[in-house]
Amino acid sequence: MADVPMNMGPNRKMSFGFTNKLNGIEGKTPFLIGVSGGTASGESTVCKRIMEKLGQVDMDHQECQVVSISQDSFYRDNHSNSSFSPHFLFKYILTIFIICPALFCFRIKNQITTIYPADVVLFEGILVFYFPNIRDLFHMKLFVDTDSDTRLARRVPRDIKERGRDLDYVLNQYMNFVKPAFEEFCLPTKKFADVIIPRGADNTVAIDLIVHHIWDILHLKKADTSAGQHPCIQLRRTSTPSDTVSR
Repeated sequence: MADVPMNMGPNRKMSFGFTNKLNGIEGKTPFLIGVSGGTASGESTVCKRIMEKLGQVDMDHQECQVVSISQDSFYRDNHSNSSFSPHFLFKYILTIFIICPALFCFRIKNQITTIYPADVVLFEGILVFYFPNIRDLFHMKLFVDTDSDTRLARRVPRDIKERGRDLDYVLNQYMNFVKPAFEEFCLPTKKFADVIIPRGADNTVAIDLIVHHIWDILHLKKADTSAGQHPCIQLRRTSTPSDTVSR
């Protein structure tokens, strides 16, 4: 198995392992779905609901047909602050799924996460549509559209309870960093979404429509595809902008 090291700064290293076949595990070309939205918009919850409705949550990792990966797994500590690692990290992750998709491992410090071959991959995070070369790798793009008051109301208690921050710190960080960054980097990518989901996971109609579409992909995986890809992937890549449906 090849090992591709990446320098992530002092005392920090991330490595990737991949192969076309490992211990009898055959590679698959997955249908890649990007899920974006502002901070605390609920994109992680949307992915969780999709996984639950598809019955993938409690399945053995090697048997899952759908997997979910979060951008939050790729932050690094810079002394007192945390920053998202460079965009080429995204390119490595998604390219591995396309070129050598049999098995994918990544290591951050002492934690190792293994992603087994799947038919559908959900990749969620606030910046997943920002870089064009990464954005173009997705076969479907979802944007979770939640109003700013709701997002702030979610972020404040979350940061206080889960991250041990006080109210003044959370509000100052939001007004001076989070909100401007959202308006500059995340919100403009909304126009690239194929499907916009208002109200996030509370929008059960939108979630159900997406789940049904994924079911179609899973059923079509058994179809004859001479190129080794799902028919949906071939159609998506040959569609024109006018074919894109936005809800």
